[in-house]
Amino acid sequence: MKIKTAGHDPIEHASIDELRALQLQRLKWSLRHTYDNVAGFRAKCKAMQVHPDDLRQLSDLVRFPFSTKQDLRDAYPFGSFAVPREQVVRIHASSGTTGKPTVVGYTVRDIDTWANLVARSIHAAGGRPGDLVHVAYGYGLFTGGLGAHYGAERLGCTVIPVSGGQTEKQVALIQDFKPTIIMVTPSYMLNIAEEFGRQGLDAAQCSLKIGIFGAEPWTEAMRAEIEARMGLDATDIYGLSEVMGPGVAQECIETKDGPVIWEDHFYPEIIDPNTGEPVPDGTPGELVFTTLTKEALPMIRYRTRDLTALMPPTARSMRRMAKITGRSDDMLIIRGVNVFPTQIEELILRDPLLSPHYQLEVTRAGHLDAVCVKVELKAGVALAEAERRTVVRTLVHHVKNLVGISIEVVLLNPNQIERSAGKAQRVIDKRKAST
Repeated sequence: MKIKTAGHDPIEHASIDELRALQLQRLKWSLRHTYDNVAGFRAKCKAMQVHPDDLRQLSDLVRFPFSTKQDLRDAYPFGSFAVPREQVVRIHASSGTTGKPTVVGYTVRDIDTWANLVARSIHAAGGRPGDLVHVAYGYGLFTGGLGAHYGAERLGCTVIPVSGGQTEKQVALIQDFKPTIIMVTPSYMLNIAEEFGRQGLDAAQCSLKIGIFGAEPWTEAMRAEIEARMGLDATDIYGLSEVMGPGVAQECIETKDGPVIWEDHFYPEIIDPNTGEPVPDGTPGELVFTTLTKEALPMIRYRTRDLTALMPPTARSMRRMAKITGRSDDMLIIRGVNVFPTQIEELILRDPLLSPHYQLEVTRAGHLDAVCVKVELKAGVALAEAERRTVVRTLVHHVKNLVGISIEVVLLNPNQIERSAGKAQRVIDKRKAST
């Protein structure tokens, strides 16, 4: 495969007319390809009395049906593929913790496109050929590790394929190999930062200059925490397996103002999650993607369940995503109040005595929901009992005033919340087990 050069892809700075014309051309192909080759999608279109020939302009896309994770589960394992299985050169899958796994496939061309887009993303984050890239995303059926790996190689970087876990070894390799870029979940980056401290090392003085963090929502407060502790620029990468994997959107290092969606390959919409109706750019809602170039697993109007907003272009000619505030399907409803873990996280990180490691435990006593927030003191912080009570009262007060729910807070000493080498488990909802 051809190694991508260090310069920008011209489409990143194309005019809006050029971009929209390319999107329309590719959208017509993708709709027809999906309709002709995916029986489930074709059946949905027929039920809605819509046909690919009905798409004459981009705005006509709203006439077509949504795709969902359930569609992929219903077609398990390979019924959503739009090419013969023999043309699929790689398969990834979700963990399947809430049902059957969602299986995704890639043709040779899909893998090539994916590598190019991750290379573009690393370049937008400040990476250049020859950089050492420490990949601590998990390898295997999860798309993170291999997606990052192929993209870094495509850009011409040197890849250190560490995968997740073995935190002591992660620190040792960073110290020995001196990578300038790390690709990892933000929560695990904080675990690595803590390990530096346990070893008596100053993480901010290590070789890392750029962090490319994704696979879970994270806040501006967590960005500030990571940058202060690691001495690097923290950028946000977005992706999901059903649409491609990492590299669907990437924050540019020169602005750090939200991931730029690579609109030449993915057409974004924002909808009202309750009605399914499109909302204007700038209005919060649920993110929906239509793939424009995928062969093996094209997705038309895929409901990601991620809640965000589309923002105007800045560093590139394509629109940006606002920070994800949560998901429409894992939003907690506590006594009638919509609550997202990131809201609690923002308030925790306001307190310089608290670490960013926390868990929300949701229970039901009779007909009433209760939330217990378990949070740790920062490493090296020791408080008297009266001081601990003040920290607890302050967090309870802020959550009540700013989120609108009453909570219990359990203040733990450092390192008492179980760490994860991948996505952190922020919510333990025990209501489902008790119903």
